[in-house]
Amino acid sequence: MGIVLLFLRISVSESGIYRTMEHKAVSKGNFLSFFTHKDRFIRYMKCIAVGLPTWYCIGILAVLANQFAPELGITNISPGKAIMWAYVGISVGDLLSGFISHVLKSRKMAIFYMLVFTVIGVAIMLFGNTDSETKYYLFCVWLGLGTGYWAMFVTLAAEQFGTNIRNTATTTVPNMVRGLVPVMIFAFDSFKRDFSVVVSAAILGVIVFGLAFYSSLTISETHDKDLDFTE
Repeated sequence: MGIVLLFLRISVSESGIYRTMEHKAVSKGNFLSFFTHKDRFIRYMKCIAVGLPTWYCIGILAVLANQFAPELGITNISPGKAIMWAYVGISVGDLLSGFISHVLKSRKMAIFYMLVFTVIGVAIMLFGNTDSETKYYLFCVWLGLGTGYWAMFVTLAAEQFGTNIRNTATTTVPNMVRGLVPVMIFAFDSFKRDFSVVVSAAILGVIVFGLAFYSSLTISETHDKDLDFTE
């Protein structure tokens, strides 16, 4: 399958936007440029914030699922199964997000409504009598479905920036989000010194979703946007 995909990629022609850019005297692929201009830096940070809930749900609520079992009154929760069911939801959510965006004619509002759906699921999961292993896995599917806007999130991040650094944004923004997972785990462990596991997850969730909601509402809309521009 990998070889087939490689040949299919070779057969895809390069966009005219990129061919035109080759003759422009602009800096190309400069990662540091995200940090040397205020507006560009804010856009970059907002893109990262939009993607955080996906890895909050995976990295905290799924990977560390066994830590929630005692407080929820569940005998045992398998992190492996929690991750599996979360990704089942994410796979479906990735397909649905495109249709939602098309209907709304807005990328950022599609992400916003999926975030609303997700935060409701997190609240019910943590405080709504999730008293069985099966219920926990069902909520993992729910959260995966809600945070399954990853492909759209990457697209939104790419479309925020000019052609000369678009590829750099596309590759670095998702990696920045993944790189913040240890930071979220550290914060979660720090909160556990003073609060229960459930409350600690809730506090972290308020921070993560707060940043994501703000960013999704204030970031530039890119649906039907002309992408032939440089930074």
